[in-house]
Amino acid sequence: MGAEVTGAARALGSGSVATDPLPGAGALASVPAAGNRRATSMPAHLKFFYGPMDCGKSTLALQIDHNHARQGRHGMLLVRYDRSGRPTITTRVGLSRAAVEVHDDTDIRRLVQEQWAAGRPLDYLIVDEAGFLTTAHVDQLADLVDDRCVDVYCFGLATDFRTELLPGAKRLFELADEIEPVHVEVLCWCGRPGQLNARVIDGRVVREGDTVVVGDTDVPHAEAPPVRYQVLCRTHHRRGDLGATVSRGQLALEV
Repeated sequence: MGAEVTGAARALGSGSVATDPLPGAGALASVPAAGNRRATSMPAHLKFFYGPMDCGKSTLALQIDHNHARQGRHGMLLVRYDRSGRPTITTRVGLSRAAVEVHDDTDIRRLVQEQWAAGRPLDYLIVDEAGFLTTAHVDQLADLVDDRCVDVYCFGLATDFRTELLPGAKRLFELADEIEPVHVEVLCWCGRPGQLNARVIDGRVVREGDTVVVGDTDVPHAEAPPVRYQVLCRTHHRRGDLGATVSRGQLALEV
């Protein structure tokens, strides 16, 4: 947990004078000063933005963090299996920010409580690669929204390479207040909208294996052939048709 606390401190934006994010005043207390959201309990929201690879989910995550921070709000960035393999939110357009890695045994509620105990205000969470969260993680996020008035913005894939819902995405579809597809269109090689993420080994679409597998097109694997991922439309995902002219490593997902 100590390492997670250190990472959490790095993933927080510039803070201000610490205030209690959960005062005892109820919802009918006096209206707080303008902009002082932490002075009273207010409804928070759990939002899930989803889409296939390369549609800009991580870029949107960093943009939302930037917009909130400009208004004086304080957030924490979390990530689960970033393509870089590091505790970082990275984007395909070159943007990146340090984040806290969420592990199987991470209690996100405790991460937030430790920030408050250290005197750091926290208004919202940005969670990237949220499809890979466990059901328990999503339940913890819902607890923070409902019981601690922390806004939570999740971003991630909805389905895995088998076209099955990822565990975190499934729970977010069940619990989120708002569910929004990311509207940057990704194309299959045929020109149709790309909806599904295919896992490709030795030039063939595979449909069996672990949910999370490293996709690496640059470093050869001694024990197994390299894995890459490619966005396809439903028709060509079902047929396993990668097209004749798709370049190797078109959409590599490294985790």
